[in-house]
Amino acid sequence: MEQIEREVKEKARRAREAARHLAYLSTEVKDRALLAMADSLVRNQERILEANEIDVRAGREKGLSRALIDRLLLTPERIADMAEGLRAVASLPDPVGEVESMWLRPNGLQVGRMRVPLGVVGMIYEARPNVTVDAAGLCLKAGNAVVLRGGSEAINSNRAIVAVIAAAAEGAGIPAGAIELIEHTDRAAVNVMLKLNGLLDVLIPRGGAGLIRTVVENATVPVIETGVGNCHVYVDDGADLEMARSIVINAKCQRPGVCNAMETLLVHRQVAEELLPGLLEDLRAAGVEVRGCAKTRELVPWAVPATEEDWATEYLDLILAVKVVESMEEAMEHIYRYGTRHSEAIVTRDYARARRFLREVDAAAVYVNASTRFTDGYQYGFGAEIGISTQKLHARGPMGLKELTTYKYIVFGEGQIRS
Repeated sequence: MEQIEREVKEKARRAREAARHLAYLSTEVKDRALLAMADSLVRNQERILEANEIDVRAGREKGLSRALIDRLLLTPERIADMAEGLRAVASLPDPVGEVESMWLRPNGLQVGRMRVPLGVVGMIYEARPNVTVDAAGLCLKAGNAVVLRGGSEAINSNRAIVAVIAAAAEGAGIPAGAIELIEHTDRAAVNVMLKLNGLLDVLIPRGGAGLIRTVVENATVPVIETGVGNCHVYVDDGADLEMARSIVINAKCQRPGVCNAMETLLVHRQVAEELLPGLLEDLRAAGVEVRGCAKTRELVPWAVPATEEDWATEYLDLILAVKVVESMEEAMEHIYRYGTRHSEAIVTRDYARARRFLREVDAAAVYVNASTRFTDGYQYGFGAEIGISTQKLHARGPMGLKELTTYKYIVFGEGQIRS
């Protein structure tokens, strides 16, 4: 334990020292580093894929679910996407140094607000190697150093990725220590990070409910809580049912192991009989296990009976809970009770209902006639994201570059003194 604590603190100190210099590096140097990191990922993909194969094989031997294996798995296409994400971040405006406003006081002082980096970001996440790249790239562009602690399932992948991108960044002029990886997979390393006040400025947990709860409940370092995604799609009375079918299948099946995938389908009783039998057959053919309320099972007898626990569960798998509701009010009440304030959607032709759903449903992202799968920094034009924040302080929704900065006040005077 003492050795782990020493090593974690040493990496955090290195990151702290790097952050001092990162804070005022030019945009040109940061962008050059991001492009070098992207090229290095592609150039070294065989090394990364070999390391990832070890992790995937071990995960299958441990019995990880299909969804977790999918999160863990890297392919040449996914590495190319990771590299493209870094290039996209390089092309974005640099928020650091931006003066958002400036005003003149009666005494002649000019007061302004300038964007500055957070400092050192601690990332604690699970079996998603792509998070390693997204976090490093976004933190670097926003002038932050980052201390990464990924899940044990992805340790070999993360070691290979960090070795590749950190070397490329340093070669392009980024200070050593700006991208640090905690290689200890023991839970003790996380416990140390949670208490590193003075070395880490903020912690961002990204993963399942258990991980996020552990960090939020035990950290003394400030935390930005990223989201558990118990996401819903509500199909309203009079909705375009072909549109609804397309949205539902995409929201559940396109990538079920991610936080913006739909977990519960709510259907107005007026369209349930027409929509559900065919739609749920399509979902079953796609490998989805359907768990339905009593009304759903009247229409689709093969559905598994849904329990109270199903309404509150983020499956991250090809499992779907289905409930027939009497009204939009009942749908919104269900979302209020069981949702996690991540992403919620309505499929409707009714403009007034769409407006009401947008106004009354409390979530980081609320959709009308679109899949919840779009809650993503890249899809929103942020280049990438470090996570989806479901809290209301200091950021909400996909966290891009601006959400990785804070601000300071700058004041210009001409010798004024306070009387």
